[in-house]
Amino acid sequence: MTQTSVPAAPTKPRTAEMHPGPGFRVRPRPVCPDAALISALAAFPTPAISDQLNRLYTLAAGIRPVTSSRSLVGPVCTVKVFPGDNLMVHKALDVARRGDVVMVDASSSGMTAVLGDLVSTKARHRGIAGFIVDGLVRDLPGIEALGDFPVFARGITPIGPLHRGPGEINGPVSVGGIVVHAGDVVVADENGVVVLPSEDLKGTLERLLERQAEEADYVAAVARGDFSNAWVDNVLREAGVSCQPYDASGA
Repeated sequence: MTQTSVPAAPTKPRTAEMHPGPGFRVRPRPVCPDAALISALAAFPTPAISDQLNRLYTLAAGIRPVTSSRSLVGPVCTVKVFPGDNLMVHKALDVARRGDVVMVDASSSGMTAVLGDLVSTKARHRGIAGFIVDGLVRDLPGIEALGDFPVFARGITPIGPLHRGPGEINGPVSVGGIVVHAGDVVVADENGVVVLPSEDLKGTLERLLERQAEEADYVAAVARGDFSNAWVDNVLREAGVSCQPYDASGA
């Protein structure tokens, strides 16, 4: 009597299995920057800070405030998620410290929201200052109901995320085209979002204070209408461009 062979059970490819290590880990939180420096930087608008960072540390304009609360300052806790997933955003609620801003690198994905009102409510209870997301969020009415919890993102969708991973916390991320490290400081307002590297906080603040003092008289003069654009003509002449000087008489 012949035996009928039983087909081998199909095996699942292992190429998509997740494992701990690069891409799926929680890194230690760096030392928090000096609170006094952060408080002093909060007094300056993002355009002034961007100028002192040579205009190279400002997030892409697509990341905008989606809440009526539009002022956000603090040290950064970074999160990188797989597009469509937010497992590590949930874990960041346990890792971030009070006053931190959680910045989420979702690869600019338009697939699903990264967080909504429940995550925001939990974050507010933990003392997290707010979220900046290179991706989408949802449940905006519920977030707004918190009253004073700023969220910046690329947009809004009703589609929720999965909770599987992978992802990283406190590793380097790319948010709005800028490389951000845990412990950097972010300043965000209605103009946009700037990131200050942690090692440059003191020097940037010194330049901001110096520039503020230098420009005080000039700003006041412009407010009175007392200014000259002669410097523009000088630049044009140096470039070989003929120009007609301003005639104050209007003739």
